[in-house]
Amino acid sequence: MTSMSRARVARRIAAGAAYGGGGIGLAGAAAVGLLLAEVRLARRHVGNGTDNHVPNADGRYGHLYDTPSEPPLRLTILGDSTAAGQGVHRAGQTPGALLAAGLAAVAERPVLMRNVALPGARSDDLDRQVALVLADPALLPDICVIMIGANDVTNRMPPTRSVRHLSSAVRRLRTAGAEVVVGTCPDLGTIEPVQQPLRWLARRASRQLAAAQTIGVVEQGGRTVSLGDLLGPEFAANPRELFGPDNYHPSAEGYATAAMAVLPTVCAALGLWPAEEERPDVTRREGFLPVARAAAEAASEAGTEVTAAMPTGPKGPWALLKRRRRRRVPEPDRSPATPSP
Repeated sequence: MTSMSRARVARRIAAGAAYGGGGIGLAGAAAVGLLLAEVRLARRHVGNGTDNHVPNADGRYGHLYDTPSEPPLRLTILGDSTAAGQGVHRAGQTPGALLAAGLAAVAERPVLMRNVALPGARSDDLDRQVALVLADPALLPDICVIMIGANDVTNRMPPTRSVRHLSSAVRRLRTAGAEVVVGTCPDLGTIEPVQQPLRWLARRASRQLAAAQTIGVVEQGGRTVSLGDLLGPEFAANPRELFGPDNYHPSAEGYATAAMAVLPTVCAALGLWPAEEERPDVTRREGFLPVARAAAEAASEAGTEVTAAMPTGPKGPWALLKRRRRRRVPEPDRSPATPSP
């Protein structure tokens, strides 16, 4: 599917989400049925190399930067098993811990990280997760990172409904004063037991949802980072290194790769990235595009960020598309005994 075609589909899905439309098919119904059968077979491998236990990584990071004059930043992670860090055994290997350590190093401030993500969650669970995040006004986060979408595809949630729940979550968090970064739907075409041509259909469905998610998130004032293509070619080329023992969830190295893609956008959302990095770089094919076009391009390229730019343009709202340079995420300095916030 071309970028322009994906942009048109993403616009329709996002419009249906905004105005209460019905389910718009990601691919033919029969093809999706076959795809889901294959994916469910693949998911039976989950638990054969690992269990459903997710390490608790909540706590304080960046002790080196403790000062009485400046309070710690608050980072909250929402989403599904990938956001939770299922598939690794140590807390420091989870995406929340990696992002907290990286953010502390860039900001030179401690970071209090809380993870409310739930393995198996779909976008409709974000309503519950956001309620947990906003329950205590004294603990409101400075920034939230959401990773969601894979279970929406495998459980046949209509994409309009999926985007509607995600958009609502972003709107509530932004209204509460938090910055929001969303890692969009990963590429289900990388799951090893899924064969062609269903692998192609899985990739197509994942990218269509990712593009529609981007439109919904940007319209509510959030930013997105494409995880689909990041977890596509790189994972396909290095499945033993980047997939965990279950062949479904990322390994520790895979989570580090994803965290490296998301961290620059987290820092930029908080105004911590160098000013020269905020200007579009034409040599990296960055620039201002209609939001649907930016969403479609981002869905096809690893680590691409999309953020709102102008509310109106010749073709509706415009967005800034950035291809930020990835930097290695520091090792977390959190002790396992550090109490949760």
